[in-house]
Amino acid sequence: MIERRLQAEVNRHIHSFPVVALSGPRQCGKSTLAKMIISHNPESWIYLDLERPSDLRKLDDPELFFKSTGSKQVCIDEVQLRPELFPVLRSIVDEKWCNGQILLLGSASPELLRQGSETLAGRISFLELTPFTVSEISEWENYKDQLLKGGFPRSLLSDDDLSFLWRENFLKTYVERDLISLGFQLSSMQVIRLLKMCAHSQGQLFNTSKISESLGVSRATVNRWIDILQQTFMLRRLEPFESNIKKRLIKSPKLYIRDCGILHGLLEIRSFQNLLGHPVLGNSWEGYAIENILSENRKWQGSFYRTSQGAEIDLILSTGLRHIALEFKVSLAPKVSRGFWTALDDIKPESAWVIIPEGEKYPLRENVWVISLDDFLKLDILAV
Repeated sequence: MIERRLQAEVNRHIHSFPVVALSGPRQCGKSTLAKMIISHNPESWIYLDLERPSDLRKLDDPELFFKSTGSKQVCIDEVQLRPELFPVLRSIVDEKWCNGQILLLGSASPELLRQGSETLAGRISFLELTPFTVSEISEWENYKDQLLKGGFPRSLLSDDDLSFLWRENFLKTYVERDLISLGFQLSSMQVIRLLKMCAHSQGQLFNTSKISESLGVSRATVNRWIDILQQTFMLRRLEPFESNIKKRLIKSPKLYIRDCGILHGLLEIRSFQNLLGHPVLGNSWEGYAIENILSENRKWQGSFYRTSQGAEIDLILSTGLRHIALEFKVSLAPKVSRGFWTALDDIKPESAWVIIPEGEKYPLRENVWVISLDDFLKLDILAV
């Protein structure tokens, strides 16, 4: 069993809030993590999985159900299937008025869950669980497996062929069932086409007009679909860096398929050797590294910097007035462009790092370092 980094934080929030909502993509390990927490004191918990008809029926009269639970804690899995529960939960938690009453698990973003949980303001805490990150697997696995297969447990822990099959089935279920269960009426064929277009342009500037023309829909429709794919953890939209620098900045966002295994499934890349020879390799590494860094450092905001004159930095981490610049190179002997140095002169970050797959840390210039992703994630500079 791989210990999740978020487990201690979930326990801390359970002791600090009446309701804790743990969101994340389907199959990322939310139920497993919840059951690990429950296993330490199973007699005090009741677990409901709303995808099980018998458990769903127990909430036909939610007030009666919660009165019958007495002092027991309740974990509700796939809570997005019953958004009408949230108003009822307010009176329930207020009546008991103690922390750790309810743990909610949902396969929708905190933003989506918040739309249904406004009545629980001040009573609920939101946490997001991602698929496995580098820090969670580095003790037993090398980065090549995760870079190819992604971080979803069933994908990562299977051999190449079964992993690829699992990701094919995951995508099919996602577009044919999950999106519909969340209330999104989208054409499954159109969604797959859109996802494949995003995969082929991984880490590139998002061109709404080009995509809308290819799909035969309006720009507004494309933007709405992209929002839905973000809210269901499939896509990450990286916004351009905002500053008062007097430069002509690129204003379009960049899009990434969040899980690199799903990216490679969409591109039909079945082995690490296939990936090494594929044009997406550099952008795949970039997206993989960005996802790990932002998932493990949620107090930092991520953006990218690009000017019309060619100055560019892949990722800028910002918190308050602090800025850290990151460039991603899949090479073990990386060379950075002139645009990178120009961008550093523009932004003047407190430090800059070139992130590579493996190798020893060494300096390129004063305050500019080459470092492996695993070692970068362990740096004290990211502590806030």
